[in-house]
Amino acid sequence: MSDYQRRYLIKGAAPGAGPATDLLIEDGRIAATGREASGSNAQMIDADGLIALPGLVDMHTHLREPGREDAETVETGSAAAARGGFTAVHAMANSSPVADTAGVVEQVHHLGLRAGWVDVRPVGAVTIGLEGQRLAELGAMAQSRARVRVYSDDGICVADPVLMRRALEYVKAFDGVIAQHAQEPRLTEGAQMNEGEVSAVLGLAGWPAVAEESIIARDVLLAQHVNSRVHICHVSTAGSVELIRWAKQRGIKVTAEVTPHHLWLTDELVHSFDPVYKVNPPLRTDTDVHALRSGLADGTIDVVGTDHAPHPSEAKDCEWAQAAMGMTGLETAVSVVQEAMVETGLLDWDAMGRIMSTRPAAIGQVPGQGRPLAAGEPANITLIDPAARWRVEPAAMATKGRNSPFAGRQLPGDVMATFFRGHPTVLDGQLNTPVREA
Repeated sequence: MSDYQRRYLIKGAAPGAGPATDLLIEDGRIAATGREASGSNAQMIDADGLIALPGLVDMHTHLREPGREDAETVETGSAAAARGGFTAVHAMANSSPVADTAGVVEQVHHLGLRAGWVDVRPVGAVTIGLEGQRLAELGAMAQSRARVRVYSDDGICVADPVLMRRALEYVKAFDGVIAQHAQEPRLTEGAQMNEGEVSAVLGLAGWPAVAEESIIARDVLLAQHVNSRVHICHVSTAGSVELIRWAKQRGIKVTAEVTPHHLWLTDELVHSFDPVYKVNPPLRTDTDVHALRSGLADGTIDVVGTDHAPHPSEAKDCEWAQAAMGMTGLETAVSVVQEAMVETGLLDWDAMGRIMSTRPAAIGQVPGQGRPLAAGEPANITLIDPAARWRVEPAAMATKGRNSPFAGRQLPGDVMATFFRGHPTVLDGQLNTPVREA
């Protein structure tokens, strides 16, 4: 019997906010739960005090490969995802070459299969080369072996409204979704941080909230006009939350994500001029943070997306103005969201399963992910110790990136095990072995 086919008996895990139960895993699926879950030849996993959630799904990960293997690879990034409790990630298109053809997305898909830590779902570019001039091969990517359903020029806004309309119309044929990086480029030329009191004090060019909000307003109206799906990446302002809430109340097909770092960190940290806090969109104000938390709690914001963006050290160990934008996030996401949402009483663990697994799997149309912890379902499972406390040490992480804004902080909660297709990629809080394709 191969390791992939082994039987595991998870004893005493609490599924979300429910009472503790047992889960029997066999041949990649949940064979039984509760009293029916038993097996003399199963390896027992003591999960007393642990929370069991459907395997986490990230809609927004930068794996950098092909082309930027100095920053991350599919292997290292997906290992980091597994360590963070994820069983599926969406790999953004801003690689080199850009994932704008069937050939490139199939390459990323193949690299994910070969790595074997998580399902790697390539995100296709909306425009050729992310240049905002012509639509990429949306249909060919959808029909490829990668089965692309999410398209984004993330890092760059699809600023042309005519092109955005055409993209929304095109993906309707296969129920795809356009994930927009909402940033009006003309309002953010040379911007270095959030526009507000802190930018005025520091003398840094400001990034106004309206640059994000104006694109969201435009795109939800375009989505309504063509009756298509739009997803708003990394929402960061209170005004954006209100616009999305307004659109949802009118039945517009809009979904949205928020990053863990925007749920906690504010632009006050930029006083340090530490480039680890330089990110796109920028860290906003305390008022924005509270609005984002409320929007996530009431369902206006659908999911948490990490926007995991590793960089080589030379891209961050420099002056603020020259530093790259981005933060790592896969291995700290659960803990940061627990701190911001669960320990504040805004969400329970059932809701955590919804925002970090069920909804992102549904939006991204990821087969076998985000499913209930029930007999017959695929055994993609995350076990979390909510009582754990750990110190963030970037050098000890699986990702190549060392640009974590939480470095040195004590965080609550820790991922103790990740089961991907019934196989433990993480055990006792440490990487185990991947699933190797036959």
